[in-house]
Amino acid sequence: MHLYEVLRRPLITEKATSLKEEDKYAFEVAGKATKSQIEKAVEQAFKVKVSKVNVMTVPGKTRRFGRRQVTNSPWKKAIVTLAPGHKITFFEGV
Repeated sequence: MHLYEVLRRPLITEKATSLKEEDKYAFEVAGKATKSQIEKAVEQAFKVKVSKVNVMTVPGKTRRFGRRQVTNSPWKKAIVTLAPGHKITFFEGV
């Protein structure tokens, strides 16, 4: 998998915003991406040093539309911890 296909989008949520104080950033990543691929992609895209990567799969939710039940697809989330002194300026001011 190419490094530009690993990161899908940054997650701008209340919890992800509070993690910025600890130099942690949240991203939606490709389903088949590994921790090492995520680390390389973040380091290459934002020119920072990554110290740790936590990955979790978020299950899809079942919702009802009248009689039908529709299930969203599961997706993968990564919490990236940066080395001390590094920041991603893309998230500043959010």
